[in-house]
Amino acid sequence: MRRVAVIALKVVAGLLAAVLLYGVVTFAQVWLAARRDGAHKAQAIVVFGAAQYNGRPSSVLKSRLDHAVDLYHRHVAPVIVVTGGRQPGDKFTEATASADYLHTKGVPDNDILREVSGHSSWQSLASTAAFLKVRHIHDVVLVSDPFHSLRIGGMAAELGLDASTSPTRTSPITGFDVATYMGRETLAVAVGRIVGFRREAGVKNVVIRRAG
Repeated sequence: MRRVAVIALKVVAGLLAAVLLYGVVTFAQVWLAARRDGAHKAQAIVVFGAAQYNGRPSSVLKSRLDHAVDLYHRHVAPVIVVTGGRQPGDKFTEATASADYLHTKGVPDNDILREVSGHSSWQSLASTAAFLKVRHIHDVVLVSDPFHSLRIGGMAAELGLDASTSPTRTSPITGFDVATYMGRETLAVAVGRIVGFRREAGVKNVVIRRAG
């Protein structure tokens, strides 16, 4: 009986060690991805949405858009896709606020595509992937905050996009907040790799919309 208990304890200890190692390795990958800029000549730049206030991008969203504009003017891609739907009580979608901001930076409306239905990173990217494939666009550069890079890259792969990430370097999220987000992303990536990012995001049905 004692021998069985010892074996059971060793098994449990082994499993805990494996989980801990998996978490540490995943955190290291999130950290490394946050520091990598994979910008390259592509077909489109996809900007992940963030909060907007009555049509004005939040500082987080603005930093992402500014980076996308820089990539656009460097001719990384001819099209910018802005994403994000309308939160309860909002008059504007995140995508609309983003598009209006891009206009002020010299990006013509013909070079902007809008995804206006997403309420999460997965929903936005899934909807975006659907209408981009209709346009035969597969090669994209994803723009978000650094800590977000590994997860959105994994989601893009699951959705059949040939994607690289180019995170903004002017995010207002700094200090201890970064560590908090890195921890959350580590958990999300760790779970997403096991069950799939679609399930991790809690999405059962993706509504496909074309760009407005």
